[in-house]
Amino acid sequence: MSAETVEIHPRITVNPHVMAGKPCIRGMRVTVGMILGMLAEGHTPEEMLDLYPYLELEDIRATLGFTAWRVGEEREISISA
Repeated sequence: MSAETVEIHPRITVNPHVMAGKPCIRGMRVTVGMILGMLAEGHTPEEMLDLYPYLELEDIRATLGFTAWRVGEEREISISA
């Protein structure tokens, strides 16, 4: 991992020079959004691991954990019309 790569959650990193600073899996050019998108499209973790052999099941689990954590951090904002 480079000096600019920061682990923000287990297995989830950010680096301003990798994928425009989006959260990635272990510093690779695989974003959390890509993993979530594939799951949302109906891909199974097994299919994803076959397509991307450098991924590990724990990477997919970490993506879900990170996303759950981020959603939990969100605050409702009242918008008046």
